[in-house]
Amino acid sequence: MLIVFTGNGKGKTSAAVGQSMRMAGVGKKTLMVKFIKGPWISGEDVACDRLSPYFKIRKVGKGFVGIQGDTLTREDHAEAAAEGMEYARSEARSGNWHMIVLDELLNAMKLDLIGFEAAMKLIDDIAPYVEHVIVTGRDCPEELVEKADLVTYMREVKHPFAKGGKAVRGIEY
Repeated sequence: MLIVFTGNGKGKTSAAVGQSMRMAGVGKKTLMVKFIKGPWISGEDVACDRLSPYFKIRKVGKGFVGIQGDTLTREDHAEAAAEGMEYARSEARSGNWHMIVLDELLNAMKLDLIGFEAAMKLIDDIAPYVEHVIVTGRDCPEELVEKADLVTYMREVKHPFAKGGKAVRGIEY
């Protein structure tokens, strides 16, 4: 099944983590490949260590692109995204995973780190080897919405950031 969590609201990665926990609960293994979020330790990083070997996260992104003090070039970020795509393909072919989450793949596309055709090919390349593929991020192209089996759109209604609030550990990360 191809699942997409998209929209401008909070909860896309959180929904994918929840699906990963459900897979672990039934004895199936999930790999989450994070295309944007960088070296910061988040709650899901710690939780997945506790769920090992049923849940693994691999951060291939170098962090947020062009914001929050990013000093890397776009080429550095694009190279990391390309390496992440090859890693995801290789891991899918290994037969070790029931589900692969391509976290923030849509954001990597929006930032022109990964082209649309390359992203669609990645999904097509992975799908035969796993039971489920989850794609997360904002601005999902209509072609991917049509291709997906399940699409959930997160819509921001209210968020503390709008009033200058800071990210809360355990909620945002």
